Amino acid sequence: MDNSWKTIKDPSQIEEIKKESQNRSILIFKHSTRCSISAMAWDRLKRNWKAEDSEKLSPYYLDLIRYRELSNEIAERFAVEHESPQVLIIKNGEATYHASHMGIDYHTIISQA
Repeated sequence: MDNSWKTIKDPSQIEEIKKESQNRSILIFKHSTRCSISAMAWDRLKRNWKAEDSEKLSPYYLDLIRYRELSNEIAERFAVEHESPQVLIIKNGEATYHASHMGIDYHTIISQA
């Protein structure tokens, strides 16, 4: 994984993400490590991700199998239905875009930044 991706492991990070999103857009990728569709979506996103993309979007990764409660809290805090795999773009403390499964598209994500 590109070292620009931050791993979400603690509930306090959700508040940090909300604050950070006041200054720059945040991308959260929620990954189910037990799902082949999730693995495919994650692989496609990583293969397309360029270092300069981290200047447009601050990227975060969540292993939702290991941190299911965090995944649920993210869904609740940003008012989106939990799905897996799922991407969210957070701006000004709110989810402005989200997609799941085969709807996860690198070019669309970057255009939403």
